[in-house]
Amino acid sequence: MDNPFYGLPCLSGLEAFEAFARRRSLKLGASELGISPDVAAQQIKSVEKKLGVSFLAPSETGLTLTEPGEDLYRVLADTYSRVAEVVAKIRREGLVQACDEL
Repeated sequence: MDNPFYGLPCLSGLEAFEAFARRRSLKLGASELGISPDVAAQQIKSVEKKLGVSFLAPSETGLTLTEPGEDLYRVLADTYSRVAEVVAKIRREGLVQACDEL
């Protein structure tokens, strides 16, 4: 399902793509997410279909990122890194306690 507010494709598909791109392995990326490689591949294909572009291409060693795939991975990696920094700051400052009390 697409995210209608931001106009993004399915976030689980983007997550599967990012894990593959970071690990350079469908099996390792899928394992990290607790899903099968087949499910990860389907999620990535769903994003590719929605955007009309291929992010992965076959190579002698398996799959490699296309130029659009490299572009998307750089943005996702930067975004996840920035989110991780904010989450770490929230944890350091003890702001998580408010959520725990709900």
